[in-house]
Amino acid sequence: MIGKLTGRVDYRAVDHVLLDVRGVGYLVFCSERTLSSLPPVGEMAAVFTDMLVQETNLQLFGFTTLAEKEWHKLLISVQGVGAKASLAILGALGPDGVGRAIALGDWNAVKAAKGVGPKLAQRVVMDLKDKAPAMMAMGGTVAQALGDAEAEVIEAPTPRKKAVVAPNASAQSEALSALSNLGYSPGDAAGAVARAAGEMPDAETTVLIRAALKLLAPKE
Repeated sequence: MIGKLTGRVDYRAVDHVLLDVRGVGYLVFCSERTLSSLPPVGEMAAVFTDMLVQETNLQLFGFTTLAEKEWHKLLISVQGVGAKASLAILGALGPDGVGRAIALGDWNAVKAAKGVGPKLAQRVVMDLKDKAPAMMAMGGTVAQALGDAEAEVIEAPTPRKKAVVAPNASAQSEALSALSNLGYSPGDAAGAVARAAGEMPDAETTVLIRAALKLLAPKE
């Protein structure tokens, strides 16, 4: 199983790139957001990969962060969501946006992805709402995990690129943990933290906790 590729970008298309890894060309399908973040033709790029194995076809899908890859795996586990729909959702919202939309139950945000109808968007939110807190908690460690995934790596020498994560991903993770320790359910805590983080993208942990607690306080 190929878990990561590092090579020269030979060409770019609408939905994929060709990476030349030591003379072997790998066709890697990516979301629009991921494609826009990759370097131009002729430069080196590194992507985490997930392989789809079908009876008559093998496809590689590329991601710039582990969080994006993990969300892809969760999304395609939902009935009716194939790789194309998953990449469309990730391309429209990004991994942090997907987590926020699911935590808040905002299926309209998911529906904004090309080719995703309301019924499928609602199913995504319903099926993954219990898994969003764990993914949000993972956010604080994604940057450290970049490049250390336990997977087969086929690569050529190149400087390691930093992970692209939300400005307060670590703060969100810590706030989520604090609220869970206070006894709030994972779903409620994740929804409050996601809403607070959306309003204050650069907020530190203590600020996020206070804002989330206000959102969770009983309404008079």
